[in-house]
Amino acid sequence: MKIRVLAVGPKMPAWVNDGAGDYLKRLPRELPVEFVTLSLGNRGKNQPAEKAIAQEGDSMLAAIRDSDHVVALDLHGQAWSTEQLSGQLQHWREQAKDVIILIGGPDGLDPRALARADQRWSLSNLTLPHPLVRVLLAEQVYRAWSISQNHPYHK
Repeated sequence: MKIRVLAVGPKMPAWVNDGAGDYLKRLPRELPVEFVTLSLGNRGKNQPAEKAIAQEGDSMLAAIRDSDHVVALDLHGQAWSTEQLSGQLQHWREQAKDVIILIGGPDGLDPRALARADQRWSLSNLTLPHPLVRVLLAEQVYRAWSISQNHPYHK
């Protein structure tokens, strides 16, 4: 199993890549996590946000295979504790499918991407900036893995 994070947005600052990368390099080879940045949809004064969201959705859906297990980060999704995320991680590994985690653009996820999701996960009731979401997501995946391995990081 591998995890790919499809994230809509601009190129991230170095501190984001450094922060997320620090956690990702701690993961074992059997659990690779890859962040894939997708372009923002065209936004302008005379262009409705829905058109930009649809462009972003097209990019996301094109990157997802039929066999992938898709998890959408969504404010209205299920809130998981770190221990529950560890259980989810184990469940995903048992499914023997690759996992795709979707991070929408500034206006959220395309309804088609949400419909394609097998699960919806809420990181927080707070609105979080996209750069911080990437670091937080990498840390939580590492922490969830460490729980499953009885690694002392979580303690």
